[in-house]
Amino acid sequence: MNALLKFTQFVSKTFAVWVVVFALIAAQFPDTFKVFLGWVPYLLGVVMLGMGLTLTFKDFGEVSRNPKGAIIGVVAQFIVMPALAFLLVKLFDLPPDLAIGVILVGSCPGGTSSNVMTYLAKGNTALSVACTTISTLLAPILTPAVFYLFASQWLDIDAGAMFVSVLQMVLLPIFVGVIIRSIFKQKVENVSQVMPLVSVIAIVLIVTAVVSVSKDSIIESGLLIFAIVVLHNALGYAVGYLVARLFRLPLSDSKAVSIEVGMQNSGLGAALAAIHFKANPLIAVPSAVFSFWHNISGPILAMIFNAMEEKKE
Repeated sequence: MNALLKFTQFVSKTFAVWVVVFALIAAQFPDTFKVFLGWVPYLLGVVMLGMGLTLTFKDFGEVSRNPKGAIIGVVAQFIVMPALAFLLVKLFDLPPDLAIGVILVGSCPGGTSSNVMTYLAKGNTALSVACTTISTLLAPILTPAVFYLFASQWLDIDAGAMFVSVLQMVLLPIFVGVIIRSIFKQKVENVSQVMPLVSVIAIVLIVTAVVSVSKDSIIESGLLIFAIVVLHNALGYAVGYLVARLFRLPLSDSKAVSIEVGMQNSGLGAALAAIHFKANPLIAVPSAVFSFWHNISGPILAMIFNAMEEKKE
């Protein structure tokens, strides 16, 4: 078991490497990985189940202990990133499919990686977990609504169908995970410790599925997509931090909000694109690139935040 846990930690820390490696393999052998496109909803469900297994009903207590920080973090998540996405696609005059993809990933809730990065940055980890949990629970309503608000000018969006998809892929697995954890308690502990490995495998497979069906589109606009994702992510960190400081949150809370806002549940974005926009594979690409990039930028930001902490001390 110790060997498996060490392997899980190693794979989790090198997550971005595996995303790149398997994305390159999928680009070389697309037919091999296209089969995973039909698995995408179930793969994301597995990731969300893993998140549910790490939660207890006590985790929601942070909201009552620190309501100001949690409210600011969640509101900023669903305002800052979609608004930044919209501004970027307008500023760079992106083609419709790419614009829709950038707005889609911007409309998603915070990613679970943000909790780890907040811990590494010496931020308020409990607040980060609370923000991720609440934004994920609100995602079935807010993600389709925000996406419709910003992206409906480019295509007809069935917000109702998207609501059902997010409910099935996100909320239901999390709820099942929390219930299992509350019933079996300590017995689930060993399983939950290796769930990060399962989650990494699931997200890597989602990325390979996206790459396999949109290889040509990625080659044509790869550099542009990468530049937009890097800008979107960096601006999310910066604006999230500034908003937190504007509302006079302490440094540890501001770090948590910054990371929470900048890191998206890009797996959800890729899954929604794969389900609802199969005819436009390029829409899923920004989510796939975001999945890779924020796992590189996150540790860099954590290092910067650590330096700020040391300077303050």
